[in-house]
Amino acid sequence: MKETETGSSDLTPLLADADSLENQSPRGLASVSGAVFNICTTMVGAGIMSIPATVKVLGIIPGFAVMFMIAVLVDITVEFLLRYTQSGKSTTYAGLMAESFGSLGSLAVQICVMVTNLGCLIIYLIIIGDVLCGNESGGTLHLGVLQEWFGIQWWNSRAYVILFVVLFVMLPLVFLKHMMTDSLRHSSAISILLAVVFIAISSAMAIYAFWKGKTQNMRLLPDFVNQVSIFDLFTTVPVLVTGFGFHVNIHPIRSELRRPSDMSYAVRISLAISIAIYFSIGFFGYMLFGESIMSDILVNFDQNSDSAIGQLVNNTVRLSYAMHLALVFPVINFSLRTNIDELLFAKKPVLAKDKSRFTILTCVLLALTYTIAIVIPNIWYFFQFLGSTTVVCLSFIFPGAIVLRDVHGISRRKDKVMAILVIIMAILTSMIAIATNLWTVG
Repeated sequence: MKETETGSSDLTPLLADADSLENQSPRGLASVSGAVFNICTTMVGAGIMSIPATVKVLGIIPGFAVMFMIAVLVDITVEFLLRYTQSGKSTTYAGLMAESFGSLGSLAVQICVMVTNLGCLIIYLIIIGDVLCGNESGGTLHLGVLQEWFGIQWWNSRAYVILFVVLFVMLPLVFLKHMMTDSLRHSSAISILLAVVFIAISSAMAIYAFWKGKTQNMRLLPDFVNQVSIFDLFTTVPVLVTGFGFHVNIHPIRSELRRPSDMSYAVRISLAISIAIYFSIGFFGYMLFGESIMSDILVNFDQNSDSAIGQLVNNTVRLSYAMHLALVFPVINFSLRTNIDELLFAKKPVLAKDKSRFTILTCVLLALTYTIAIVIPNIWYFFQFLGSTTVVCLSFIFPGAIVLRDVHGISRRKDKVMAILVIIMAILTSMIAIATNLWTVG
């Protein structure tokens, strides 16, 4: 998921000011197909790398069922937001919450978006580390690109490589004081293109492996006998929720449509496309790597290469996606830094004009992101954390609360019943997922 609005996806994905986006974008010029493209690029982000791991836990049939159920609930809560947007005067998610809950509602959205974007930055660094340095799970070591090329050396360990990337790639980019909004459009286009290419290559590799009789055994249902408990199934839900989260981008995308009423149609098409993308990568990734699949499927691409061409394809897939994340990183960081500054230093001069404050805030954010990415080098935990807290609030709890508050008096009884059910399911699922993770770690 990538966030693009303040209180942008990914997360997500990328916390730009919605009002400025709307003022800079031509109103009423986007078609339904353009809206579908923007929504899909918002949903399909780095989260795609953990989808095969959720299918491994759930099994193929429940995996598809859970994806479909979450998509249906997302469609319902998006409809809530669209109806209250049409009845009110707000043009942003934060403004919509302010209408119902005052400044605290707006602040809650802003904090959730900022935390989500910080989580996205950490996830991006972890994935870049996985690609370059590999990862280890259950005693199995997966080599990164640098280790395959030069062997295991002290200088290509995760801490040193990510530090090098942070200092010599990220730092010069995040010190840019201005970011053109076109960067967001270009990065989104690259994101969806890489996702399609990634799925195409993975599918081709899985089909080739099937033809050669080298595919892994796949389970249609969860393996309750040997591997998972009923509570483990709940830990996959936050990962999928994160993958379908795009609610903070509804307003800027809607504002560009020729007919804002077409937004509901565009959302349903986008959800159908995202389900197809997620299930495809989940199915073919699981077919290709089976029970050995990692939380970041890119890590597994070190083991499926019997030829030089195969190795080249594997490395191309991994490096291209890592490069994309490295380029998107400063865009998210730019918006996150701006919003944190506005929250903490509202009465201070513009951040770009205060060199010392700009430098300190930039370095603190980058150091914090690097430290957490090194200490907890597993994207699964971050997707679960975000999907159980900030993303679940933005996707389900806040829209449901708006309907129950009903400041415009437009909610029907069935709307309020559905809002209550959505909130209860979101809270219970998140609590079980968090408790299960804490129990496992403990």
